Amino acid sequence: MTQKQVILLGMLVFLPITFIAEWLKFPSIIVFIASGLAIVPLAAFIADATEAIAEVIGPSLGGLLNSTFGNATELIIAIVALKAGLVDVVKASITGTIVANLLLALGAAMLLGGLRFKEQSFQPTVARINASSLNLALVVLLSPTAIDFTSTGLQPETIGNL
Repeated sequence: MTQKQVILLGMLVFLPITFIAEWLKFPSIIVFIASGLAIVPLAAFIADATEAIAEVIGPSLGGLLNSTFGNATELIIAIVALKAGLVDVVKASITGTIVANLLLALGAAMLLGGLRFKEQSFQPTVARINASSLNLALVVLLSPTAIDFTSTGLQPETIGNL
């Protein structure tokens, strides 16, 4: 067993601690920190499992599977936040996910790959999908701002609903 696996298994102790802290009505910050620490090993195990499956089913379907289940924690957080009526938290979480997954991860991969290799190769299909995703994210993130900037008389709730 590797050191990483031992640490992740040790961090699983935060899962019951989170439930106990919530049940005993500990301060919200304690529950939040315990929840954050409990999510780390769960997300790592999901990533390891999807990578193992990707080795069997191939890189294309494996990448789709990895991106789907890699965002499971964000989906769970969004569902819980929506049930609690925290729409602004969900909006911020979605925006952060888009920026982190599409821009930060892709940019870091290109930068680090460029530092190590003089020339990089890529699959044209994957590049088209990434470019389409980046364009879609740009349109989604900028549309409410553009509408608010160019239109007068719109209520903030209308922009918020968009």
